[in-house]
Amino acid sequence: MKRVDQSASKTPSTVSSNVHPLRAVILADGSRLEMREAVDRLRPIIERHLTVVGVSLDFVSNLSLTEADLAIVLGGDGSILRAAHQMGFRQWPVLGVNLGRLGFLAALQPEQLDEVLPAIAAGRHRVVEHLMIECTAMRAGKPQYHALCLNEATVLAGPPFSMLDIELYVDGELVTTYSCDGLIVSTPVGSTAHSLSAGGPILRKDVQALVIVPICPHTLTHRPVVDSADRLIELVVPRPHEGTSLVVDGRVLGTLRPEDRVRIVRSDASFQMIEVSGQGYYRTLREKLGWGGQIRLK
Repeated sequence: MKRVDQSASKTPSTVSSNVHPLRAVILADGSRLEMREAVDRLRPIIERHLTVVGVSLDFVSNLSLTEADLAIVLGGDGSILRAAHQMGFRQWPVLGVNLGRLGFLAALQPEQLDEVLPAIAAGRHRVVEHLMIECTAMRAGKPQYHALCLNEATVLAGPPFSMLDIELYVDGELVTTYSCDGLIVSTPVGSTAHSLSAGGPILRKDVQALVIVPICPHTLTHRPVVDSADRLIELVVPRPHEGTSLVVDGRVLGTLRPEDRVRIVRSDASFQMIEVSGQGYYRTLREKLGWGGQIRLK
């Protein structure tokens, strides 16, 4: 049998051989009846090909004592985000099974499991590592909020919902001051999420870069910026509103004060996604984002 290679390579990799069958953990949102039913329905299929060593239905349980080779996440892209946070700095390769709507990350359909799992068990797949970042709000020189991030870190204006000034620093140098409704710092994985909706570019997931995108900037000359993931990015809000908040992957970490400095750096952790035959990057973009080619007039 083959075992997932969990080495820290930053480029697409295949699997290395070992003697035991692949061990899988199933992760899903057990607060939803349909997800619990999906686990009961799909677990026997998974167990035909892999050894299931655990099932977590809350996305918060401690997985540090579980020995596994991969995680099978049932749900949508939101479930994969929550799974990445649950795994923390011990990331397993993830196979996403789409039971949601878009399924950009969770691209595999449930009816494909019987076809795909034998190939995974035999090592005929790739494990592709994706950039993650860490976001820390410093207050008086001490960390106030801290989070690992897969998609994006965002400063949102919040109530009373008037325009906000946000200073952007890269490696300690002032870049500009945005007047806007918020500012997004996105990874390549997150470039097809909130950042894309705000007018940011799409980055291929293996590009080692970050996107900085203002939300509804008041000045038309302000455009998204792409910079190396190895830079130190800092955000400062000199006059925050009462509800100005730091949001990471859709979760509110807390409100910001004038003296706070939001620091964003590349993390040592990396998100690992299992890719199988037929799941090309541009094919996923074309099919999931509805790229229909030429406009045809009737």
